[in-house]
Amino acid sequence: MKEHTPSKRPIIYYAVVAAIMLLLLNALVFPGLLQAEVKEVGYNEFLKMVESGTVTEVARDEAAGTITFTTGKDSTVQYYKTGIWPDDTLVDRLNQAGVQFSASIPTQASPLISFLVSWVLPILFFVWIGRFMMKRMQSGPGGLGNALSFGKANAKIYVEAQTGKTFEDVAGQDEAKEALLEIVDFLHNPNRYADIGAKLPKGALLVGPPGTGKTLLAKAVAGEANVPFFSISGSEFVEMFVGMGAAKVRDLFSQAEQKAPCIVFIDEIDTIGKRRDNGLGSNDEREQTLNQLLTEMDGFDARKGVVILAATNRPDSLDPALLRPGRFDRRIHVELPDLKGRTDILRVHARGVKIDPNVDFEAVARATSGASGADLANIINEAALRAVRLKREIVEQSDLEESVEVVIAGYARKNAVISPKEKRIVAYHEIGHALVAAKQTDSAPVHKITIVPRTSGALGYTMQVDESEHYLMTKEEAENKIATLTGGRSAEEIVFGSVTTGASNDIEQATRIARAMVVRYGMSGTFGMVALECQSNPYLGGDNSLTCSSDTAAKVDAEIVTIVEAAHQRALKILRENEGALHTLAEYLLERETITGEEFLSLLRGLPEPKTPLLNA
Repeated sequence: MKEHTPSKRPIIYYAVVAAIMLLLLNALVFPGLLQAEVKEVGYNEFLKMVESGTVTEVARDEAAGTITFTTGKDSTVQYYKTGIWPDDTLVDRLNQAGVQFSASIPTQASPLISFLVSWVLPILFFVWIGRFMMKRMQSGPGGLGNALSFGKANAKIYVEAQTGKTFEDVAGQDEAKEALLEIVDFLHNPNRYADIGAKLPKGALLVGPPGTGKTLLAKAVAGEANVPFFSISGSEFVEMFVGMGAAKVRDLFSQAEQKAPCIVFIDEIDTIGKRRDNGLGSNDEREQTLNQLLTEMDGFDARKGVVILAATNRPDSLDPALLRPGRFDRRIHVELPDLKGRTDILRVHARGVKIDPNVDFEAVARATSGASGADLANIINEAALRAVRLKREIVEQSDLEESVEVVIAGYARKNAVISPKEKRIVAYHEIGHALVAAKQTDSAPVHKITIVPRTSGALGYTMQVDESEHYLMTKEEAENKIATLTGGRSAEEIVFGSVTTGASNDIEQATRIARAMVVRYGMSGTFGMVALECQSNPYLGGDNSLTCSSDTAAKVDAEIVTIVEAAHQRALKILRENEGALHTLAEYLLERETITGEEFLSLLRGLPEPKTPLLNA
C-alpha cells in the first residue's frame, strides 16, 4: 500500500482558516443560537390568549405585517408571533386585559445559553485550534516535537512477539544466533540461572558491517523470548537542549524496568557512545547522554530480566567504559556470510517469491562472494522484477544470474552506440583477462565474459567464480590475481601496439592488492613480516594510513611497482604464447557479445598451438 504523506502547510494557513470560521459562526450560527424561540400562532388563538389574560406585552410591526406578543414574566416569558388582521376592537380588548403596548419586543436567549454560546463555545474552539497547531508543530520535520517532549523516550515498543521475527527468519549467522540463544533461555527460565548463582550478561553488542542483519537479530531475539521489545536509535537521544538526551535515557530505562522482563535495543549506538575526549571539540550534550547511559546500566538489576542489545558498525570508535564487563559483557560479531550462509539467506528471502524449484541457490551464492544479507535480498528482488518485466509468472535461474550482474556491474546499456574499433579493443581486453586466468594455476575459473556495456560505466567484464569458499590467500594466488588484472592491458599492447583508458579499474585493483601484500600481509622480500599500515574502521571501508617514515614509504612504492610489473610481464608472456587462441576467442566474443565459462574453456581446449606471427595491427 502506498503511504499517504500529508501536505505540509504553514501555521499562518491554519490561523487564517480559524479566523474565517469564527467570522462565519458569528454571522450565521451564533445569532440563531442567541435568538429566543418565537412560536407562530393563529389570530384566533391570539384573541383567546388576550381574553384569558395571559398576554403581557404586544408589539405591532406594520412593515413586516406581524404582531409579536409575550406571555408570562421574567424566567417564564414566552414569545409568540401572529399576522395582522383587520380588527377595530383589538385596541379596546388589549386595554381591558391590561396588556402593555411596545414599539418592539427584543427576543433574547436565556442567560445560560447566552453564556455557553458567548464564552464557552469560543474558548473550546480556540483550545482545539491551539492543540491542533501545537501537534502540527511537534510532528513537523523541523518542528518542536523533540524540544517539547521534555525527556520522553520515543522508543518503539513491540509487545510480546509483535516484532514478527524469529530465528527462522535469520540465516547465515549461526554463531551469532547461538550466542543469543542463551539470552532467550534466561528470559524463559530465569530460575535455572538464579539457582546456580549465574547472572545474565547485562548487555550484548552486535558488531558487523552494514546489511549483515544486526537489527534483524535483535528483533528475532525478542520474538523468540516472547517479551516486550523496546527499539530506539542512538540519534533519537541527540537533542537541541542540553540535558534532554540524558532525560530520555532515564525515561527509557524506567519504562524497561516497569515492563521487565524485556529487551532494550539501541541501534547505531556509536552516535552517543563515541570515545570521550577533553579536546575543544567535545560535545557536552553527547557526553552527558553517554554518562547517563553508563549510570543506568550500572544501576539496574540484571536479575529482573532487562537485557540491553546494541548494534554498531564502528566498534573502534566506542568509549572503553561502555565495553567493560558489567555493561556490554558480550561482543557478538555479525560478519559477512560464508558460502553456506549465503545459500541459506537466498532460500529465506525466496520464501515469498514464486521461484522455479530447480533453481541452484548454491551457484548464485558462489557468484556473490563478499555479499551481505541485504545484498542477497536485493538480488532476489531484482530477479523477481526481471521475471515481471519478461511477463513470466515464475523466477528462473537466468533471472538470478542476471540480477547478480545487475548488482555487481549495473543494468545492460542496450542502446549504447560503440564504434567497431572500440568494440574490438574491448573484446581483446576481456579475452586477455580470461586467457591469463585460464593459463594459471590457483586462479578462479572463468564464469562469464561479456562486452555488453553496463550502467556502471564498464564496457565489458570477465566474471570469475571460485568453486569453493576461500578464507586465506597465498602469495602465489595474489600474484596470479594481479597478473589476471593486467591481462586486459597486456592484450591491448600485443594486438594493437597501444594502450587505452579501459584498464583504469584493473590498475587500481592490482595496485591495491600489491600494496596490501607489502604493508599488511608481509609478502614482500624487502620488508618481511612488518606491518607498515593500519586500517581505521574496517567495517565501513575506512582509510588506511602508513605507520612508517617517508623514506620507507618511498621504498614501499618502489616495491609495489616491482610486484605489479612482474605480474604484467608474466601476463604478456602467457598471451604471446597463446596468441592464436587470443585472436580466435576475441573474434568469437565479437560475434556473440556474451559467452559462458563452459564455452570459453571448450574453445580453448580445442584450439591448436599458435603458429601465427605476432600482430601489431
